[in-house]
Amino acid sequence: MGTSDDNEIGDLARPLSVNDGYCPICERDTRFNAWGANLRDTYLCGRCGSIPRERALMHAIELFYPHWRTLIIHESSPAERGVSPKLQAECPQYLSTQFHPTVPEGYLHPTDGWRCENLERQTFGDEQFDLVITQDVLEHIFDPDAACREIARTLRKGGAHIATTPLVRKTKPSIRCASLHPDGTVEQHHPPEYHGNPVDGSGSLVTFWWGYDLANRIDTSAPFNTLLYHVEDPGRGISGPLNEVLVCFKI
Repeated sequence: MGTSDDNEIGDLARPLSVNDGYCPICERDTRFNAWGANLRDTYLCGRCGSIPRERALMHAIELFYPHWRTLIIHESSPAERGVSPKLQAECPQYLSTQFHPTVPEGYLHPTDGWRCENLERQTFGDEQFDLVITQDVLEHIFDPDAACREIARTLRKGGAHIATTPLVRKTKPSIRCASLHPDGTVEQHHPPEYHGNPVDGSGSLVTFWWGYDLANRIDTSAPFNTLLYHVEDPGRGISGPLNEVLVCFKI
């Protein structure tokens, strides 16, 4: 049901298709190469290697917050390519966090140096950030309502949570795949599915198969007005399935 972060390029000697365009992340003319049928994971920028959902996210950030370089930005669970290194390099007040249950929340990892934060119960003070960015994180959270409330709490009024997450259910109701009980045990409602995790080789468990109804759930759980933004623009390397961006404006 879900999507995978696995590399599906395989051993192709040449891409299945190519087109020239302009990458919102490189901010340069480039050639986009489709190395597989699943464009979400294999339609790469020839310069920076970014994939469509990352380019869609950067396009949305530029569209709604063109002054992002002057803002205070928190990104949870950043990637090693695409939007994350761009934000880190060009936004002086960019802060990234990861989550791992073995690291105390609010503290730094003893060797890797990243700050541990659980989106469901953050240690940040109120109204600290202008933007919060998450890339394919919401499908791995057990209590998304708590996470949305916490994100809203840490955002300044007029700020936004800008997120990608695969909306695999589309117009059908979202489905919970796994629940966390108070004693720490996990109950699987469907066969377990894992996506890549930059700080845990065992991967991240998928807890929800989201649909378009996620936007309404976000607005119901926290003071947000959420826009579900979709663009199909091969000229920017944005094409294929599951590239929607949720722009959650704090109200």
